Amino acid sequence: MPILLWSQSNFEKGEKLFHAKKYDEAQIVFEEILKAKPLDIKTLNYLGEIAAHQKSWVKGAAYFKKLKELKPTEADYFFKYGGCLAMRAVEVNKIKAFTMVDDMKEAFERAIVLNPKHVQARWALIEIYLQLPGILGGSELRAISYSNELAQFSPVDGYLSRGRIEEYFKRYTLAEKNYIKANEIGKSKVTFQKLYNLYLNKLKDPKKAQELKRKFEA
Repeated sequence: MPILLWSQSNFEKGEKLFHAKKYDEAQIVFEEILKAKPLDIKTLNYLGEIAAHQKSWVKGAAYFKKLKELKPTEADYFFKYGGCLAMRAVEVNKIKAFTMVDDMKEAFERAIVLNPKHVQARWALIEIYLQLPGILGGSELRAISYSNELAQFSPVDGYLSRGRIEEYFKRYTLAEKNYIKANEIGKSKVTFQKLYNLYLNKLKDPKKAQELKRKFEA
């Protein structure tokens, strides 16, 4: 009973520190709890989130790997595991990064199986298939297929992702059409920013960029 009360009290303290963005202090508290309760789902998740905030991708991946083993029906744990691997892959050399690709894809694909409407997992797979060389599995068609899936339940993400694909291959006119449609539906800071950046940085059309900004601010 005293151990349970101690764990509960400290957990609440750790949560408050986490939400106050005092990640180093929260980490110390949650690590102590984990010693007493090594399989506690919520504690592991907080430690994984803290590792991600600290950009400790290897440590974060280890926590989320444990979580997906403990709760193999939870899509987000697979997504977060894949996300930590993806961010780690950015930091290492290309040869090392390529060895991590299969684990990334497997994690994101599993997240989609568990949650067919998982938006972020599809975005992650789109980026993987865009940025991988063809010889290592990169595929515009696969990226488009995930974009089409997004469009079925999130039209804004469908248009944004298709715009991203067109922009990646420097088909800026087609990217513009998709970003315009996304902005018409979403009317958000994200949709505005995508179109604004395209006008300013890729199409080199500051007049269109400023007109779009004026309308957005109005």
